[in-house]
Amino acid sequence: MSRFFRQAGDSDSDTEESDEELLTSGDEDAAAPKAAAKPAMSRFLRTAGSDSSSSDSESSDEDESEMSDEEPTQKKKSRFMRGDSDEDSEDEDVKRVVKSTKDKRLEEIEATGKVMDNGLKINDWVAISNEFDKLLRLVQRQSNAAEPLPPFFVKTLLSLEDSLNAALMKEKEAKKKMNATNARALNSMKQKVRKTAKEFEKEVQQYQNDPEAFEREFTAHAQPADVVAPKPKKPKKSADSESDGEPVLDDRFTTVGKGGKAMSFSADNIFKTLKLVHEARGKKNTDRGEQIRILEKLLEVAVTSYQRIRILLALVSSRFDYNSSITSYMPTDLWLSAQHEVDQLISIVVADSSYAVQEDTEDYDELVERHPATESDGVVRIRGSIISFVDRLDDEFTKSLQNIDPHGTEYVDRLKDEKVLYRTISRSQAFYEQTSQPEPLARVIMRRLEHIYSKPDAVVSALESSLASSEITPSVTLASSATTSSLIHSLCVHLYKADNSLLRTRAMLSHIYHHALHNDFYTARDMLLMSHLQESIHSADVATQILYNRTVVQLGLCAFRCGLIKEAQATLQDIFTTQRVKELLAQGVHQQRFQQQLTPEQEKAERSRQLPFHMHINTELLEAAFLVSSMLVEVPLLASIESEEQKRKAISKPFRRLLDFADRQVFTGPPESTRDHIMQASKALQDGEWEKCRDLIQSIKIWSLMPEVVSVKEMLAKRIQEQGLRTYLFTYAPYYSTLSLSLLSRTFSLPLRSVTSMISKMIWNEELSASLDQSTGVVVFHRIEHSRPQQLAQVIADKVSALLEQNEKALDIKLGGSGGWGDRTGDKGEKRGEQTQERRGRGDRTRGSLRGGPRGRGSRFAQGLGNQMTRVR
Repeated sequence: MSRFFRQAGDSDSDTEESDEELLTSGDEDAAAPKAAAKPAMSRFLRTAGSDSSSSDSESSDEDESEMSDEEPTQKKKSRFMRGDSDEDSEDEDVKRVVKSTKDKRLEEIEATGKVMDNGLKINDWVAISNEFDKLLRLVQRQSNAAEPLPPFFVKTLLSLEDSLNAALMKEKEAKKKMNATNARALNSMKQKVRKTAKEFEKEVQQYQNDPEAFEREFTAHAQPADVVAPKPKKPKKSADSESDGEPVLDDRFTTVGKGGKAMSFSADNIFKTLKLVHEARGKKNTDRGEQIRILEKLLEVAVTSYQRIRILLALVSSRFDYNSSITSYMPTDLWLSAQHEVDQLISIVVADSSYAVQEDTEDYDELVERHPATESDGVVRIRGSIISFVDRLDDEFTKSLQNIDPHGTEYVDRLKDEKVLYRTISRSQAFYEQTSQPEPLARVIMRRLEHIYSKPDAVVSALESSLASSEITPSVTLASSATTSSLIHSLCVHLYKADNSLLRTRAMLSHIYHHALHNDFYTARDMLLMSHLQESIHSADVATQILYNRTVVQLGLCAFRCGLIKEAQATLQDIFTTQRVKELLAQGVHQQRFQQQLTPEQEKAERSRQLPFHMHINTELLEAAFLVSSMLVEVPLLASIESEEQKRKAISKPFRRLLDFADRQVFTGPPESTRDHIMQASKALQDGEWEKCRDLIQSIKIWSLMPEVVSVKEMLAKRIQEQGLRTYLFTYAPYYSTLSLSLLSRTFSLPLRSVTSMISKMIWNEELSASLDQSTGVVVFHRIEHSRPQQLAQVIADKVSALLEQNEKALDIKLGGSGGWGDRTGDKGEKRGEQTQERRGRGDRTRGSLRGGPRGRGSRFAQGLGNQMTRVR
């Protein structure tokens, strides 16, 4: 084809004459002429640029043109077609080379090494670094394919190490340093080469000892893969053979396994096929979907219970293996299939007690059918674990809820599957109760408890209703227990008797959470204090610590709903002081502030611990409860403190920080958020406007999420009235000698009996220096002004008492004892002494000094609730 598009000026006259002779000779041999046509295009292209051609070439052109007039058009076309296509096809046959993937990879490795050599010549370490990363990836693929290390890579690594050392020496001696990017790439290459040389230290040592032997070994390993016997081609079926009536063979398709072995699905070959599937499990390039389809076909042809149990154990495991990624969750259809097969497995072993699935069994031949008659005790024990399947089903269900968008319909549809999962868990509990296996029974009861401990009674009833359709039911159900609390109590009592301390701890926390959810504060508080979990929770695993945090938070909300403001504030304070509420409750990932950067592994682990959205505790409601409780505790305290030094000591530092920020605002607009409502309500309460404070607090919309919203608002209004009276008395006591009780009753809309009771309690607790005159119905204030030495002595006494408490606590920790409210005896004298000490402690707090220094979460919580134990009943 290039001959026809060559210009005349590109070659001499002799070449043209030789070409023309070939053309004319071809024309003389042609036969059957047809309509002639002049080859104007080739003549034009050939003579377009020939200014220097000779007269001989012109005469030969004319002769050629005369002869071409007598030639047929079709023959010229066929000559053109033949000259083009035949040459191209011949070129393709010559150039087409089929290379294996290994050869392509080796060529790519060599090409990358050459690019690195070019980079070394121009001292471009950025390009060398990029190409070196590419080279490492190629070598990794080589090792993944179970192929030896190429000698070229070892040679490149050694030369690169020498070049690096030379470049570093040159850089030290050079007056003009290289640019910053190239220098960083050089230092990076130094680390990479050192790390790679250490990784392939054995191969490098072998190459340095005997390079030729290393290359021969590589060549010997690669030679069998290069020589591949050509596959015989199948003869094509012609139409003539079909027309002659010859029979056409009907090739039947046969399922083949790895290595081309035919697989037949029959009852006789079940165990052999199972063995093939087990051998292929976990290997590279194993088609997991095909394994599942094979096991499903085996299940259809299975005859005996032993065969079905063996196939179901393998099939459920294969479904769980289908999704090997840790981050992604199992597809819903696969999960439902696995759940159905676990139910089927439980039904088989429950219906026929002569078969048992256990984790620890004696060795047996897996290729032979086993019958109860051949066993010594009449029970065929099969190696497997139903509880592991139940755990994996539950974990995959939780993982799917973590990854699905909680604000879409898909999340709700997926949440409906919890009913069938709860049914499977309860069925497995019934199976382990029948077979008397205590360890897996405790694990499955814990799984069941985790699905119901934090849910309302209506949801628990819906989950328990799924057990009505089951042929087997556990011994403890909602129908037999009558109430949800008694059901959870029975499950927890069984776990309290278990040997596993982790299960006992989680059962205790779940039990406390359930009591707090049902507003049984005193029972939940006593259980938490008597368990002493706050002293050892720091050594538990992360999941148990999260459950502890959720339990403490729910206990604080329970105290708030019950109107126990001080207890609620003391319980919630430790969580809010950390300013990481969402992270501690596993409802959000840790915010990476300042220099605290999480590694990818840590971030993955933290995301995997997140709770599903429907189990979240509303943090805005939590914050509202904590800030309102802090307001009702902190505002009267601020009014009772006189010196600025004592005002710096706060019970609730987060609330005090927000209040100080609100005081610094020059202009305050209408409240928008929950914090704005509470801060403006705090200012109104400080000014004595308790009605405005009540309206602002009750207008917060988040209270609608509480189950008893009306009673909560009424409780808040009553507490605001009481604390408004206390704030008023603390604020204006220095300016009055007497105050009428009836006036206080009308001002704060409280019964006279309540006003008298509150003032008497304040006088008894040494919070107010006053006395009641019952005859005239007034309160008489006594002015006691401390001198400066007396104030300093009081500060020193507070610090000494704090130091003493810290020393006692440190001694208890060192000796292994646990002091505090759990060690109290029943003697009346000691209790009376404790009450006196408690009154002094409360008097100290009202004077602005907090007892004790920095404490741990457990001790602060124990003290905050323990201080109320003798007086809250």
